[in-house]
Amino acid sequence: MAFIDDIFLAMGNFLLIIVSYGFSIRSILKIQGSEGKSRAFSTCSLHLVVVALYYSTITYTYTLAPSGYFLDKEKMVSVLYTLVTLCKQGNSLIILAIVFHLPLHTPMYFFIANLALIDMLCTSAILPKMMQNLMLGKKTISFDVCMAQLFTCTLSSGTELVLLTAMAFDQYMAICCPLRYVTVMTKSVYIALAAIVWAVGAINSLVHTLLMLQLHFCGPNFIWHFCEIPPLLALSCTSAYLNEVMVFIADVFLAMGNFLLTGMFFAFISSSILKIQSSEGKRRAFSTCSSHLVVIALYYSAIIYTYIRPTSSYSLKKDKLVVVLYTIVTPALNPLIYSLRNKEVKGALRKILPLKRERA
Repeated sequence: MAFIDDIFLAMGNFLLIIVSYGFSIRSILKIQGSEGKSRAFSTCSLHLVVVALYYSTITYTYTLAPSGYFLDKEKMVSVLYTLVTLCKQGNSLIILAIVFHLPLHTPMYFFIANLALIDMLCTSAILPKMMQNLMLGKKTISFDVCMAQLFTCTLSSGTELVLLTAMAFDQYMAICCPLRYVTVMTKSVYIALAAIVWAVGAINSLVHTLLMLQLHFCGPNFIWHFCEIPPLLALSCTSAYLNEVMVFIADVFLAMGNFLLTGMFFAFISSSILKIQSSEGKRRAFSTCSSHLVVIALYYSAIIYTYIRPTSSYSLKKDKLVVVLYTIVTPALNPLIYSLRNKEVKGALRKILPLKRERA
């Protein structure tokens, strides 16, 4: 059955995507002006990034032999160091650009700064200990540090789910209700929304961490990557029924609830964009939310795969790269995604970066 799934789901969809982009590229090449080609390519460039990231991870995870799952220590440390550097520097630059550039003092960029802070929090909780173990040749983590990792990772993941919904609401107001946007999304309102987002994430994380502290772990206590809910529940030698119930409730209200709300907001946004008469207006409206859609696609695909399934189906070998994708790779890519097609962010970054300017 796994082989049949690989053929029809993975390879079938991959071939359909390749054929679709083959026709798309042929149509783009037929466009006469270079400006038209550039606009047409920018429409699908972000989707190409998502497709490349997703299929490269799937291919590596499911087609390599079991002996090929573990990279040697030096290569793994180099990869992790590169990712943590990209994440911290990229997200720090995004925060600095938003803080020091007055035109970016808007609700949308305020939420993006919060997202960058969440990404740095998640990566800082995971990578230092992982790199330490790799460099020293250790495979141990104390119970206290494990619980601290659990709290921080659950905090960042839950907060990001709610924050993405708040960002979708902000874009819904900007595109669907532009005349009411200024009066509704005031400074006090979006600061209050951010406070609610962090409060929900903190309460959710605290509940899961306190419940995890009630369990007993008899061994062998082996976790490949870091401490999070699914592998810890799989290691428990006592009943984790209450934990699984709370995970299910969190899946329903946090994951699925926010996913449905985000989907509803973007359905209204899509309806409003389709009603715009000019193609230029449609392009501008779509470019406003395209980056956010890419981030949502990357984040929810990994979250749904990791958490919304039975604990018994958890597999270290097949799941570790998916976990790395949404805890390390995605935070490193978010700054690139939000600045790739955003002229305002690019302008702000040019002002704060010590770049050499041409002499007059």
